Amino acid sequence: MAENGEEKLIAVARHIAKTLGHTDTMTDDILQIFSNFDNRFREKLTDDQPLERTLKSLHRQISRHLSAQHHIWSDSAESAAFLDSVDQLLAIIHEWNPMANDKSVSVSLDKADDLLQQAMFRLQDEFTTLMQRASESVDLTRHQNGGNNLGDYYESEEEEVDDDDDDDDNEIPIAHPVTDYGILIEALPAGIISDLHEIAKRMVAAGYEKECSHAYSVSRREFLEESLSRLGLQKLSMDQVQKMQWNDLEDEIEKWVKAVNVALRILFPSERRLCDRVFFGFNSVSDLSFMEVSRGSTIQLLNFADAVAISSRAPERLFKVLDVYEALRDLMPEFELMFSDQYCVLLRNEALAIWRRLGEAIRGMFMELENLIRRDPAKTPVPGGGLHPITRYVMNYIRAACRSRITLERVFEEIVVPSASAVDYRDGDDRALSSSSLAVQMAWIMELLESNLEAKSKIYKDSALLAVFMMNNERYIVQKVKDSELGLLLGDDWIRKHAAKVKQYHVSYHRSSWSKVSGVLKIDNNAMSPTGASRSLKEKLKLFNSYFEEICKTQSTWIIFDEQLKEELRNSVAGSLSPAYRNFIGRLQSNNDSGRYAERHIKFSVEDLEARIFELFQGSSGSGGGRK
Repeated sequence: MAENGEEKLIAVARHIAKTLGHTDTMTDDILQIFSNFDNRFREKLTDDQPLERTLKSLHRQISRHLSAQHHIWSDSAESAAFLDSVDQLLAIIHEWNPMANDKSVSVSLDKADDLLQQAMFRLQDEFTTLMQRASESVDLTRHQNGGNNLGDYYESEEEEVDDDDDDDDNEIPIAHPVTDYGILIEALPAGIISDLHEIAKRMVAAGYEKECSHAYSVSRREFLEESLSRLGLQKLSMDQVQKMQWNDLEDEIEKWVKAVNVALRILFPSERRLCDRVFFGFNSVSDLSFMEVSRGSTIQLLNFADAVAISSRAPERLFKVLDVYEALRDLMPEFELMFSDQYCVLLRNEALAIWRRLGEAIRGMFMELENLIRRDPAKTPVPGGGLHPITRYVMNYIRAACRSRITLERVFEEIVVPSASAVDYRDGDDRALSSSSLAVQMAWIMELLESNLEAKSKIYKDSALLAVFMMNNERYIVQKVKDSELGLLLGDDWIRKHAAKVKQYHVSYHRSSWSKVSGVLKIDNNAMSPTGASRSLKEKLKLFNSYFEEICKTQSTWIIFDEQLKEELRNSVAGSLSPAYRNFIGRLQSNNDSGRYAERHIKFSVEDLEARIFELFQGSSGSGGGRK
């Protein structure tokens, strides 16, 4: 470099002479004066092409490398020599650029730029070759050295890694998915990363950072895409996702949830670290390269979630959509961490927007549930007054939904999500439940369901059966609320109010079914001849037997799904009817006129009566009142 410095000094002297000299003769005189200071400068000051001579020397050195038919980085000495020549060329261009206005210097710099461009193209090829060869050997090296990997097998019930793939020498190495996300992939050997960094430094210094970034991203993008494929994720368009059969889409969602977690927690962080190491000191190039590497895979993941968000809002899809929503929610901090630079911020914003759309889809599914309840027709009564299918469906649905209560709280409370910087993605555990948006939503669904059931109950012509129908369904609703997170949402007052409704229907049933029977057993104590009293008792007993047998025959086929409620009803009937019947039978037997023949008219003993009562509500095949 001492020689280059001397040549630069001479060039400066020549430049001064040309600037001060108004004619060629004056310029020559000034150069002669400079040469008189030191005889060493005499020959060089009269030499018009010091830059040209240096470039010719560098051209010979660099051309030898450019014409090589082998991989330069297969020989460390050769690669070091090539980089040294490139460094010299860069230094010459940098040193002579201030004098580019000089015609002769400008011509030489053009030649230098051409040579530099050829060197950069070869460096780009070498960079690409290093990436490819490192990728071909990285899996084998990792297994031999016991380095970090993502596990040997994919934990899936449906598919396993094909052992035959291990024999394919051209296969792109990929990370096998697992559920332990606390690892990073050592994507390339440290020595290769160092070589790539040295090449990147020269290409960035020469202004070829985009070409270097492109060479890097092509190779690593292929790695990511193959990794997602191995995770079971298909490349599906949004239209294909929307047209997919629901059973197939459920399977794809399960694969997507696993894939997006591996991508955001293992693959992308590993790629981010590799970018930062290869392009160390060049943050903008590192950011650009990471964006180019991860953009395709990120868009693939986000498009799937978006397609799910804008697909059918049928209520039965809620639970899988919740899986997608929760997966994105849990990964938003990772999006914030890795996609916040100038190149990736659009991807982060898109992830946030899709997360919001998934929340809108979830709210839409509850609206569809409301419509389903409203539209459910009141045409055919449930046999035996048992549980109506709409009751079972709605209660099991919202009971299952409330297992994701914290998620649903956020969905319903934050209809308008604040800006990304203000979003707390994982809060919710300590929220007050009273008067929450989700509680209001659930109470409204309960009200719609009860209104629908009341309309359906009007189909029953028998008021007692109407009461049994409402009692069954109200009891089922209360039990489902008490035994789940719904109880926390709706509160104790709601539960007490609706438990009281069950009791009211109980009273209504008893009054509709048994008041007439009990009335027959009432004894008129007014003055009556013994013969008249005997005749009255016999007629009442005959009437009682008729009523009782008719009720037992009818109500034995009715259904009470809840065993405790069934026992309560039977005990209630027996508790009110048995004493009255015992008293009536005793009065009949004590009557002088009829007592001798009382047994002829007594069809049921008190024990028989109670036995028949405890055969009520046995149901019949097809009554459909079982509890689930």
